[in-house]
Amino acid sequence: MTLVSFGFGPVVAQAQTADTVRIATFAAPLSRDGPGLLLRDILRGDDPQIAAITAVIDEIRPDILLLTDFDFDASGAATSAFSDALADPFPTQFARLPNAGVQTGLDVDGDGFTGDARDALGYGRFMGDGGLAILSRHPIDEAAVTEFTATAWRDVPGAVLPSLDGAPFPSEAVHASLPVSSTAHWSVPINAHGTVITLLAFSATAPVFDGPEDFNGLRNRDELRLWEAVLNGAYGVPPPNPILIGNVNAEPFDGQGLRDGITGVLKRTDLHDPEPRSIGGQFAADPSHTGDPALDTADWPSDGPGNLRVSYILPSADLTIIGAGVFWPAPDGPKASLLGSDGLAAGPHRLVWVDLSIEGLR
Repeated sequence: MTLVSFGFGPVVAQAQTADTVRIATFAAPLSRDGPGLLLRDILRGDDPQIAAITAVIDEIRPDILLLTDFDFDASGAATSAFSDALADPFPTQFARLPNAGVQTGLDVDGDGFTGDARDALGYGRFMGDGGLAILSRHPIDEAAVTEFTATAWRDVPGAVLPSLDGAPFPSEAVHASLPVSSTAHWSVPINAHGTVITLLAFSATAPVFDGPEDFNGLRNRDELRLWEAVLNGAYGVPPPNPILIGNVNAEPFDGQGLRDGITGVLKRTDLHDPEPRSIGGQFAADPSHTGDPALDTADWPSDGPGNLRVSYILPSADLTIIGAGVFWPAPDGPKASLLGSDGLAAGPHRLVWVDLSIEGLR
């Protein structure tokens, strides 16, 4: 395989041998202000942000790609159109209705009103707002997909639901009806070169925008605990060759949130942390942060959360990692122009990729 350099050591240009697969996750901003608008913008072909996003994907050329901020439409027209906009379209696309934007009829945020974006099963201005989409060059066994999206928050092993002044926040009715998943939790089997690998795909709520009850912080942690329960066999036999993947919205060193959730996952012996790195993240280090900036996957303002590692790909320990990276070139690197003059042309998040060898697993 050809090796190239993005300025932080050599990386594999493309993982397309008989025994390798490149998996990527990208929290690219592919959500719009209303249903159907994403499809409109893709088909027009003149949206600079979409052009930047597709250019990054074309550069990395993953075999399997999870998008974690992609508006859902039941017809699949948007995922198909987005795939067709890439230099090498994906033959298979997968998406299902997320919790985001599905109204509960309850006052979920405790503001005394119902019907706004925060009163949905997961934050969303409309049904399907900012869902998940998987694009793949390998067959997805859709009949064998397991959805944990409807799993009740209170039923997750070890779950801690929010309370305020000793009472359930915002109400017992919300605790009784709310799923833990703010977007979706999918266990998706994919046949890669004759071996089944299973994406544990999700996008967790940001652990901010709440009050002293820490509603979002607790939910964020328990969205990870749901996957831990799956891996521990609480919902049946764990899936073959699991790969926990998505926008976790948590990191073990910096930013807000309950660190024990992500720390616990990273300590698991049945998963690998390939620690994807970039030179761009190192260049953009926040002086006040303690974590390794080369691992960061989001470029946020220093007067806000700063740069953080929030997107992860954590493969099964049974899979062999042969490469990994974050697409965040050095400011003067040859590929820096793909992110624009301010580095934000494709949004604040960076594409994360991992190359796996599945030789010997058939």
